[in-house]
Amino acid sequence: MKPVAIPWIGKYSSALTLMRVPFSVYLMPVYWFALSVAGGYTWWRAVAVFLILHVFVYPASNGYNSYHDRDEGSIGGLRQPPRVTQELYHLVLLFDALALLFSFFLSPIFALAVALYLLVSKAYSHRGVRLKKYPVISTLVVTVFQGAFTFLMVQVGVDLDIQQILQPTNSWFALVSTLFLCGSYPLTQIYQHHEDAERGDKTLSLLLGIRGTFVFSGIALGLGAALLIGLYLMLGQIYNVLVFLLCTAPITYYFLNWVRRSWQDPGEVNFENTMRMNKISSLCISLAFFLILLLRFVRIN
Repeated sequence: MKPVAIPWIGKYSSALTLMRVPFSVYLMPVYWFALSVAGGYTWWRAVAVFLILHVFVYPASNGYNSYHDRDEGSIGGLRQPPRVTQELYHLVLLFDALALLFSFFLSPIFALAVALYLLVSKAYSHRGVRLKKYPVISTLVVTVFQGAFTFLMVQVGVDLDIQQILQPTNSWFALVSTLFLCGSYPLTQIYQHHEDAERGDKTLSLLLGIRGTFVFSGIALGLGAALLIGLYLMLGQIYNVLVFLLCTAPITYYFLNWVRRSWQDPGEVNFENTMRMNKISSLCISLAFFLILLLRFVRIN
């Protein structure tokens, strides 16, 4: 007896691919950073916040962006994205609802922050608003909300004491996360100039050009690293400086080498090299902050 085909399963499976759940792994650095500078939270809450953000919130934003962009070329995490269908919109709504529901169980304030993040991410992509087509506004929105806002949102989610969250030093750390996003965000757009221009999205990378994007990103990443190292030194955390420099050395090497190759051959600015840069930077920075978190735990105990 032949198995009965169920068409809607295939449609939802294809739509789930566009949610790019595995790609959320590369959005971990801000999460680990927020935990590494904080203390006094329970691990079960930290795990819950991680799952809410990386399994529901980020994929919902990815899916909504894909629903409105309807990319035919490569996108972050997918070299050949499947065709967009209405099932993708259904999954986005489901993930939104689950993210808000689980967030509310942790904290109403955390749920409110998650709701605001989801709304802003929709304004970024929605055809009627489309913040994405404004280079400066979209950069500010992405770098602030995926950077400092998410940094503070994580700390709210783990129920960190409000006095800790509002400390001036913590605010400077939040700024570091925005500077890192400011450096990495244009690099994610650098290979999509043609498609973005055809769609009418004048991204920051398109505005700056390829060489300008590399220069801008290098300056932003350098400022973020300098501020972070300065804060660690001010707090007497020399080991944190060493861990950060050691773990991020591969990022510096790859970035400078990629810039050199791209200066000689514009063909080096492609999907593969962009995703490789994204993977190296995300995983190395996540490793740095995770190790710093472990060092903090060892010192406390």
